[in-house]
Amino acid sequence: MRTEDLGKLILRLTIGGLLLLHGISKVRTGIDWLPGALAAKNLPEILKWGVYIGEVLAPVLVIIGLFTRPAAFLILVNMAMATYIVKMDGIGGLNKGGGWNLELEALYGLGALAIMFLGAGRISLRGGAAKVD
Repeated sequence: MRTEDLGKLILRLTIGGLLLLHGISKVRTGIDWLPGALAAKNLPEILKWGVYIGEVLAPVLVIIGLFTRPAAFLILVNMAMATYIVKMDGIGGLNKGGGWNLELEALYGLGALAIMFLGAGRISLRGGAAKVD
């Protein structure tokens, strides 16, 4: 095993696993608040279902290393939409601890971007054999 593959696994498990917790929370509590937030941005209500794609399906695919690059792209799109819909007011500010208001969204989004470029690696469901991993 190469250390690069171990690094890719750690990145996939971190980004996918932590974002999946947000998705599980939304499965449990629902997304009834989202249509109002979408309407405020003049976006169609059907986009609310993208939360489950971006925070449940895509993270699971990233974790197991199946369709990893497309799944990471979905996470990146999800984070961009979440930032636009919910967090745009805080884009330039700092939080009480001195960190950027959007540091969590940036971490997930840029982590997903890194996964898009790196792929799954050999420690994955496809073992690095997929053309689009």
